[in-house]
Amino acid sequence: MEEKCAKCGYESEENLEKFNNSLCHICHYYSPNNEREFQHYIKEKVDPRALDSFRRYGKVHGQLQKKGMIAKASQGKVMSRAAFGYKIQNGLLIPAENYKEIEEIFEEFLTQNISLRQLSSKHNLSVNGLKKILSNFTYIGKIKFDGQIIQGNHQPILSPILFNHVQNKLLRLEQKRDKNSYLPE
Repeated sequence: MEEKCAKCGYESEENLEKFNNSLCHICHYYSPNNEREFQHYIKEKVDPRALDSFRRYGKVHGQLQKKGMIAKASQGKVMSRAAFGYKIQNGLLIPAENYKEIEEIFEEFLTQNISLRQLSSKHNLSVNGLKKILSNFTYIGKIKFDGQIIQGNHQPILSPILFNHVQNKLLRLEQKRDKNSYLPE
């Protein structure tokens, strides 16, 4: 016997029960777990045809989404929020007003005898935030997505030479830290 979804009216034998209401898989997934909020959720009706594409592709939604994101990244398009020093304007990644600070951070890290903690404090960043900046391929015009580095279609802020020198220094620091962590106390 097919039951109607209390939210959208979709009829299916596979509908699920929640708070004594029958819901299709899509409505069940998005419905609140608090009974009071759930009752408010149920009162908002939805046209079941609006959810048909979710029903059709719901099982592979994550795979389709990832495939689309890989295609977008391969075209050099922005995949997430803008990196520090950039902003998104008309769907494009462009240098922000503070873009020169990125070059300052890289230069200071490379040329000065300064710790990550000191450098992060100087630029009002967390140490982890600073590490992300120092290893972000966006600054040389590339995009990293799904383990791949792809040429972006945005203006680089740094030269690849400066970026690579910083990567080498980061690697040496990490190796030194790892070596010291294995020394007996």
